[in-house]
Amino acid sequence: MPPISAALSGFFLGASLIIAIGAQNAFILRQGLLRSHVFVLCLICALSDAVLIAAGVAGLGTLVSRSPILLSVASLGGMLFLGAYAVLAFRRALHPGALQTGTPKAVGLKAAVATCLAFTFLNPHVYLDTVVLVGSLSAGYEGAGRLAFGAGAALASFIWFFGLGYGARLLQPVFAKPAAWRVLDVFIGIVMALLATSLGARLVTG
Repeated sequence: MPPISAALSGFFLGASLIIAIGAQNAFILRQGLLRSHVFVLCLICALSDAVLIAAGVAGLGTLVSRSPILLSVASLGGMLFLGAYAVLAFRRALHPGALQTGTPKAVGLKAAVATCLAFTFLNPHVYLDTVVLVGSLSAGYEGAGRLAFGAGAALASFIWFFGLGYGARLLQPVFAKPAAWRVLDVFIGIVMALLATSLGARLVTG
């Protein structure tokens, strides 16, 4: 298969995996609406995916899939973190003082980066999607085709995160009203709570 065909296959696979409502996407959407540290956070998310995809293509997927301890630790950390973030999101939605100006206060760069990294690496699904799934499917290609497949998947992440982060500002007229932020935070809180619950269920069922 020509490298361009492999790259397109990787691109569409990467896009199908990443274009879903999840913790990372919800966080980038909120930061994009606030226009807060958008470039840095989008770059972190995209580069993180690229590194994990490269690791999967290089063969790390087999190791991860055979390491239940690694996935369990990531699940526990992710469950606690997502649960705490869900509580914070609900508190923002229920606290009128945080919405009086119409635009919530943005967090500092260090806190935003730490939160972004936590959303990325404390989520076991990111390892299953990027390292295991993309890595295993890349094994169907050889040489340049395999590299092109991984590059296509990584490109999808770059396009998605920067598109989401900078495209969010198109919704700013809607979010000029405090009620819109309240709805968004309730939505984010529900997403985080559901993800935390699913990780907890996975830990219980093993």
